[in-house]
Amino acid sequence: MAGSESTAGRSGTRSSPAAVKILVAGGFGVGKTTMVGSVSEITPLRTEEPLTEAGLDVDDLVGVEEKRATTVALDFGRITVSDDLVLYLFGTPGQQRFWFMWNDLALGALGAVVLIDVRRPRSSFAAIDFFESRGIPFVTAVNGFYGEHPYPVEDVREALALPAGVPVLLCDARERSSCRNVLVALIDQLIGATRAGGSSSA
Repeated sequence: MAGSESTAGRSGTRSSPAAVKILVAGGFGVGKTTMVGSVSEITPLRTEEPLTEAGLDVDDLVGVEEKRATTVALDFGRITVSDDLVLYLFGTPGQQRFWFMWNDLALGALGAVVLIDVRRPRSSFAAIDFFESRGIPFVTAVNGFYGEHPYPVEDVREALALPAGVPVLLCDARERSSCRNVLVALIDQLIGATRAGGSSSA
């Protein structure tokens, strides 16, 4: 899914768009399912299950007490960015007991969006560490719950100890245009990383 197949031939048929796999990650209840659903041009695939009393001892619901369901495998959506580029979005499960699935979901992924809830910034540390340790380029997006962004971008960067090269963006996971802007910023990040890699190897 990370590559593309050309349909161009002697007949001059246009090549099919490049297909890029992107992960949408972050802590429990940060808005991953909402983001994938908001920006996807197809009906998203969701694997949500109701929260049960059995999970109360292992699930951290602080700050998201109103949440009634959780992703147990993945969310899947698709967005066409241009005639040449289609993004396939895979939302990761946020609960710690499902983190073992991240390795499989990351196979073939070229980049990631890490959603941040400034009420619970620590909930996204694991996702940031995961992508940093695997060298997968990512951007961070601060999801403005209730449409609010109470902290400046640089304060968020400092709190998360993010290097200067990792973009920190403001977004609203409920708004398609906002989510699309985050994905476009990630594509710019990937293009920049590719060019930098090409220059260093020249």
